[in-house]
Formats: sequence, C-alpha cells, structure tokens
Amino acid sequence: MKLQDREKKLLIGWAVVMTLGLGWWATSKDEGPAPVVQAVDNIPSAEKRLARLRQLAASVPGKQEVLEQVSAELAAREKGLIQADTAAQAQAQLLQILRKLGKAQSSPIDMRNSEIGQVKPYGDKYGEVAVSLSFEAHIEQLVQLLSDLTAQKEMIGVNDLRVGSANPKEKTVPVRLTVSGLVRRELVPDKKGPASL
Repeated sequence: MKLQDREKKLLIGWAVVMTLGLGWWATSKDEGPAPVVQAVDNIPSAEKRLARLRQLAASVPGKQEVLEQVSAELAAREKGLIQADTAAQAQAQLLQILRKLGKAQSSPIDMRNSEIGQVKPYGDKYGEVAVSLSFEAHIEQLVQLLSDLTAQKEMIGVNDLRVGSANPKEKTVPVRLTVSGLVRRELVPDKKGPASL
C-alpha cells in the first residue's frame, strides 16, 4: 500500500500536533500532588466541639416549642384583621361596623356623611383602611361609641376625633370621627408612577 502525497502530509501534521500537545500537557501540569493539610485537632478540642454541638442540638426542641407558641399567638392576633378580598370590601366592612355601633346606642346615632380614605401600608406586613364619619351626638353617646369601638374583635382604632361647638338647644355636639382598621398587606395597591421608579 502506497501513500499519496496528501496522506503523507496529514500524517506528518498529525504527528506534529500530537508532539506539541504532549509537550504542552507535560509542562503545564502541577509539579506534584497537592499538599495534604494535617488536622490540627486533638482529642480535648474535639471533645469540646462535640459538647458544644450536643448543647446546640439540645436547644432545638425548646426553640421549636417557642416558635410554635409565637406562631399560635400571631394567628390568634391576626384573627382581628378585617377579613376581606379587596380593599374596597374592607372599607365597606369597617363602615358597616361603625354604623352598627351607632345604631346600637341607647338612642341611635345618625351617621350621615361618610368618607372613605386611602388604603396605606402599615409596617411591612399589614395595610390600613380608614373611614371618616360626621354626625351629631350627645357627649354620653360619643363616649359610649368610643368605648364600644375598643371592645370590637377587629383591630380598629380612632385616628382622628374632632368635636365642634355644642348645640345648646339639643345639647349635642357635631363630631367628625376617623377610624382605621388593619388588613392583610396584599390588599394595599402597589404604587405606580414616577415615585415608584
């Protein structure tokens, strides 16, 4: 079998490439195996480390118990959030609570004007809905209404209370009451516009 010129050139080229590749591999590899780092631990330090790990492992059940207790307390407190699917529903529910309290007074309070406030974030985890009401009431009725507000299971509170000058004929005072309640953070709309950039 006779090789043609082209095949001879390919064999020579292949031999040159293999020689260069082997030469590069031989010169670029590490001089020896990586040095082995000897362990510096001795028996007393290993025993101390073992005792510390056992102490940490023993504290895990206690921490788990505290976590479960705190989680249960948080769930109980969050039952006081106004439960609604949307912010508008939460505001309507808050308005309904206030009107129900007004009607439950010994002589019902006529809550005429209502104004719905904006939904705002309250901390990192919650939102706040607000409702303002205007009405006339006797001082005793106002005090009883404020007392009834604090007895509600929902987390609601008075943000603003403005009492005008008394009406001497009927012995009533004009009142503007702003009440807010806490809701889940998901009900707070995301801010859009230049401020959110």
